[in-house]
Amino acid sequence: MEKKHYTRDDMAGLLRAHDINPTHQRIEIAYALFSRQAHLSADQIMAIVNDRHSETSKATVYNTLNLFRQHKLVREVIVDPSKVFYDPNTGPHHHFYNMQSGELIDINENDVQILGTPTLPDGMVAEGAEVIIRIRPQNP
Repeated sequence: MEKKHYTRDDMAGLLRAHDINPTHQRIEIAYALFSRQAHLSADQIMAIVNDRHSETSKATVYNTLNLFRQHKLVREVIVDPSKVFYDPNTGPHHHFYNMQSGELIDINENDVQILGTPTLPDGMVAEGAEVIIRIRPQNP
């Protein structure tokens, strides 16, 4: 995904293009994600949104992110059961996860090669594969 400068008006159009009604809170949540082009947790998004307007609840943020995910506006990246990030880059790519800093970094899909996959269960087809490489400083 190319980085660009996003406005709140852009967010309303983006939501409409994904068949999502652009309410004020949905626009603010989308803007928090897309204006930064970063991998953010729901709590980080809520803090950003509530820094500007303190009326957005945790439930609203989670419900909105789930709606965005269902409409393929963002993708969920689960690095462990307690760490979920929302990624505005929905194109094919992989990630480095810095276990010390908690940062998630994109890896170009062409920089990772998967040479084979296990036999799929009967009646199933592969939809995709995602690699998360966990990293840490060599000398913590």
